[in-house]
Amino acid sequence: METIIIGLLIVVLIASALFDAITWSFNWIAVVVLIAVWIALLYNRFVGLTNRAKEAWADIAVQLKRRYDLIPNLVETVKGYAAHESSAFENVTKARAAAMGAEAPADKAQAENMLTGALKTLFAVSEAYPDLKANQNFLQLQKELGDTEDKIQASRRFYNTTVMTLNTAIESFPGNLIATAFRFKPMSLFELAASDAAAAEPVKVQF
Repeated sequence: METIIIGLLIVVLIASALFDAITWSFNWIAVVVLIAVWIALLYNRFVGLTNRAKEAWADIAVQLKRRYDLIPNLVETVKGYAAHESSAFENVTKARAAAMGAEAPADKAQAENMLTGALKTLFAVSEAYPDLKANQNFLQLQKELGDTEDKIQASRRFYNTTVMTLNTAIESFPGNLIATAFRFKPMSLFELAASDAAAAEPVKVQF
């Protein structure tokens, strides 16, 4: 909106100078000032969107860390009732380590998909153990993990919306001129794999 308004003002100034409504010397000074204001507004907008996206990513990181912290306790609780299901425990542990080590949004999303699948297998194992499903520690972990999953999904949606707004502004004319001049770069979305319908859903922890 600011860009449109400033652009119209510049057109009006040039037109008024052409028709001798104001002097050319004043006109050019006004045009330069408006261009400077326009550059400053776009620059500040890019800075604001970038910082908002970084803040949203930090919020995702906080929720993911909470998820990672819950998983060892979950594994130990299930192991107490189904110690022979070693492959399920190993898969969850490896997937957790890979997810914790991933940095970029694309790598993190891929690792999270693997962890989601491993957790689904672990919860499927628990179905065969009624005593485990009634265990208070397991129920509390189940509740906390479900709450964390909801927060991750909300944070991910906010992050992706902010990044899409930033990337559109960076790639659109005339904002792309300012973005290039000041080296603003598009950011990656945090997306789950569309080809894996099972991984694209939050972990179901209700029984």
